[in-house]
Amino acid sequence: MTELVELARAVGLEAADLVAERRGTGRVSVADTKSSPTDVVTEVDRAAEELIRSRLLAARPDDGFVGEEGDALEGTSGVDWVVDPIDGTVNFVYGIPVYAVSIAASIDGEVVAGFVVNIVTREQWAAVRGGGAWRWDGTSRQPLRAPAPADLSQMLVGTGFNYVREVRLRQAQAVARLLGHVRDVRRLGSAALDLCALAEGRLDAYVEQGLQPWDLAAGGLVATESGIVLRGLDGPADERLVMGAHPAVAQEYFDLVATCGF
Repeated sequence: MTELVELARAVGLEAADLVAERRGTGRVSVADTKSSPTDVVTEVDRAAEELIRSRLLAARPDDGFVGEEGDALEGTSGVDWVVDPIDGTVNFVYGIPVYAVSIAASIDGEVVAGFVVNIVTREQWAAVRGGGAWRWDGTSRQPLRAPAPADLSQMLVGTGFNYVREVRLRQAQAVARLLGHVRDVRRLGSAALDLCALAEGRLDAYVEQGLQPWDLAAGGLVATESGIVLRGLDGPADERLVMGAHPAVAQEYFDLVATCGF
């Protein structure tokens, strides 16, 4: 697993360089849309994913690959890579400096290694299943242990919204109900970076619907290995619902999320 996370970091940093170099100035042109007219993809997304795919499979040709922008590749090694080349594409298009490369490795469906880098700030996070989470400070690794919030009313909660209009309207109503019970809500625009922020205490809790495996894999492992509890509506976190909080307040927070109607 250490080998996997080191490979993810090397490839992730190369992809981050490519994205940064190709961004240029002003607003980036949209190449296509996916689930709705506001769910966009750029040529840089595609180029970054192709670079990541080629580098990973050159190093480990028997592995599988699942990326946001291309077709999945079935491998024979038991290891599958789960990749988002630019998590936060809308931020990337507009030049808002909150977008990341996210690379995770899974074995038999369980994420075992993950790496996330904020492309603009170059902040980096990683985790290994059972081996903890950390961020890099220069060349040194700083372990992450999520701090416990004081209480529910003082929690800063991260969230996001679906690109399908009807779904996001329901989510907005749920968030409106949540606002009366917590300190405030932040919508940063990158699930991977939200989950890393949760791991180091920049956020106290998180809730989002509609996350795909590449949105959740690497950042989710960083969060859980830092001590955060991640859950879904009736079991593991999934596309239907992702909730995250420190164990000291997790059940109380999860009950509140359910009451708010997410």
